[in-house]
Amino acid sequence: MTVVRRKRSGRRPGSPDTRAEILAAARDAFARDGFERSSIRRIANDAGVDPALVHHYFGTKDQLFLAAIEAPFDPMEVLPKVLAGGEDQLGENLIRFFLSIWDSPTGNRAAAFLRSAITRPEMSHLVRQFITTQIVRRGLKLKFPELDHAELRGALVASQLLGMAVTRHIFGIEALTRLTVDELAAIYGPTVQRYITMDFAELRNQDAD
Repeated sequence: MTVVRRKRSGRRPGSPDTRAEILAAARDAFARDGFERSSIRRIANDAGVDPALVHHYFGTKDQLFLAAIEAPFDPMEVLPKVLAGGEDQLGENLIRFFLSIWDSPTGNRAAAFLRSAITRPEMSHLVRQFITTQIVRRGLKLKFPELDHAELRGALVASQLLGMAVTRHIFGIEALTRLTVDELAAIYGPTVQRYITMDFAELRNQDAD
């Protein structure tokens, strides 16, 4: 007599392809819903696995996001150093930190990461999220927990960081490539500092007048 064993229903266990499938589902979810609105449970469901397996492979949602976009560094490992100085130095510190990435062993990865945002539409939203939510807005909230208009401030700071990175390290505009880190920090730093500390309520009052 032959006994036929039925396959168990439910979530499938991990396999050599499971990690890649989770990452693919995560990229789709983060691009579609954004980092803050995406959930491990929804990503696991899209990948056809148990949420516990996602945690097993990647830990937290933050770590899953970094793995999904192949981020060149973990912001939580470097932000404490950037935020260590005085509040009035934050603009220049952000510029120095951002430039230091390109001169480090991860510089080539950072360049490839940024190029992917330019050449692959599906990656552009993810790269923007990485810069705005994982670096700038998170850094501002760590330094200034009660800061207002964090989303707008993050977007403005990101516009400077991304613009500088693209023109200097992707397009290689010579006038910028000749400048040192100290010179660039002195030029860009005050503008970034203004985005961080400016009074948006006063700006809107001027518009009303």
